[in-house]
Amino acid sequence: MNIDPVQHKARLGRAPRAPMSEINVTPLVDVMLVLLVVFMITAPLLTTGVSVNLPEADAEPIPGNDEPIIVTVQADGRVLLLDTPVEIKTLAAKLAAIQGARSGQRVFVRGDRDVDYGRIMEVIGLISASGQHRVALVTVPPNTDGP
Repeated sequence: MNIDPVQHKARLGRAPRAPMSEINVTPLVDVMLVLLVVFMITAPLLTTGVSVNLPEADAEPIPGNDEPIIVTVQADGRVLLLDTPVEIKTLAAKLAAIQGARSGQRVFVRGDRDVDYGRIMEVIGLISASGQHRVALVTVPPNTDGP
């Protein structure tokens, strides 16, 4: 006795199911909303840096699309390379290692206005000794509120 499956289901009161051709986007929307919240929370944390009281200067910004290497000299004389504290003795070696990965990279020196000029020149000398020749000092534009 041959029983047709479609007729057998029809006899039991159930119709055969057709394959579902719609895509359920609810899980996709849930994941995207979670990612949006995560990025909204972490984005401001990525833009924080070392707080330095930069001097004012009336100069044009340096054009360029490449990401510079930033060396910061804080008011107390401490030196930071890419927001990481470094010993002044190891600065040249670390910059030389970075130069191998980023040939011809610009180096920005952010020196606090209260730091000794000699300390800034010592850091710039070490940067030059490491083989980096594109060195620039970072300043802020002068306050033009007054007369």
